[in-house]
Amino acid sequence: MQISDSEKYIMDVLWKAAPQSAKSIISELDSGLEWQDKTVKTLINRLLKKEAIGYEKDGREYLYFPLLKEADYISVASENFLERVFNGKVTNLVAAFAKREDLSEEDVKDLRELVNQLENKKGIDHE
Repeated sequence: MQISDSEKYIMDVLWKAAPQSAKSIISELDSGLEWQDKTVKTLINRLLKKEAIGYEKDGREYLYFPLLKEADYISVASENFLERVFNGKVTNLVAAFAKREDLSEEDVKDLRELVNQLENKKGIDHE
């Protein structure tokens, strides 16, 4: 499921707290976006059609909630980004950040720790 950058703003609000009415979603959005109410409602309708969100009726208003889990979105979006920008290679991603030369000692330590965890998980032995 593809979620546009604009739609993700709506999802972020709903992942933070749900269910919410359209009015509540509008009030929770960053005021810097300066979106009209109609724009937000259009995005909500797109997300409903994609089945990324669902709704329940509460009196005269609709309350929206996420059907797409944030962790699932992050996983797919990360894979797509990695494929699109770094030809699917994690090493290319890490190399791009490492070449910026502003990795702290703690960053390097964290990367080593992550590699060690991955190696342990895969049963790789360094002898």
